[in-house]
Amino acid sequence: MITASVPGPSPATRDAKFEPVPNWAKLPMGVSFSSDATSVAVDSEDNVYVFNRGTDPIAVFDPDGNFIRGMAHGEIARAHGIAIDADDNIYLVDELGHFVQKRTNDGEVVFTIGTIGKPAPWQSGEMFNRPTDVTVNPATGELFVSDGYANSRVHKFDPDGRHMKSWGESGTDPGQFSIPHNICMIGTDRVAVCDRENFRVQVFTTEGEYVDQWHLHHPACIAQGRGDDTNLYVGEMGPPTVQNFVPNLGNRVVVMSPDGEMVNHFGAPLAGEGPDQFIAPHGIAADSQGNIYVAEVSWSFWWRLQENPPIGESVSLRKWRRTDS
Repeated sequence: MITASVPGPSPATRDAKFEPVPNWAKLPMGVSFSSDATSVAVDSEDNVYVFNRGTDPIAVFDPDGNFIRGMAHGEIARAHGIAIDADDNIYLVDELGHFVQKRTNDGEVVFTIGTIGKPAPWQSGEMFNRPTDVTVNPATGELFVSDGYANSRVHKFDPDGRHMKSWGESGTDPGQFSIPHNICMIGTDRVAVCDRENFRVQVFTTEGEYVDQWHLHHPACIAQGRGDDTNLYVGEMGPPTVQNFVPNLGNRVVVMSPDGEMVNHFGAPLAGEGPDQFIAPHGIAADSQGNIYVAEVSWSFWWRLQENPPIGESVSLRKWRRTDS
């Protein structure tokens, strides 16, 4: 096992507290997430980009939740992952389009990795078969892609989208995956992967060497804070249907130090649409003020399975305001 020396959170970060901000995103008439916001990212101005399966695949909001614009209309087969780099370029992961794409902040395509609409062979390790997420190394511009639902792999690319290396295979041992679902940088030298169906986050060097693993309940998404906030924020999905309404099984955000120590968590013990509840955390991001945004696949994971799903838009994007700073 590779070991790494990493700083723990500062006292202010360790004591981080959050409160829900109900109805933060102000959706104009005719704009909908279709109750499935799959991922979220924040740019250098704290504008919030919501990748979703509704009318505007990329929906952009200002820090007060006002809708600014929508992008990528008719260009996405099934939204899944989004990231933004230091220059505010946008990176998209299309699960059923089987591609990863870099765009300018205005939405112009810079490059596409993968052949749109053509999956690699199932569990072959080749690029891509239902990829899930992307992260950008802030020091080098290198990309790391989790791939995903029909692969058990992480791929590394240079800043121009050229393939550098890949690692991982199906299984439960260290370095193996069962749905690598979300990915983020820890600083500039480590990569964290939500190994969702193995109920753990695995940590690697940027060369793919295994470092550590942390047990969590159904970890679906992960992000590191901005600036002085070195904490990691992990969104846990809920239990299988046979344990519906059993409290304290996921449906929360876990706050962790960069070396895997649990700091605290927030979210009610049971799933729901209340301001302090979660339904199905699926994507997560932090802004420069320490606020946390959580995208949820409320329709796909929960409401479509219920006898009486709600009419109209269900809650699928939540903001939690940091209150200790």
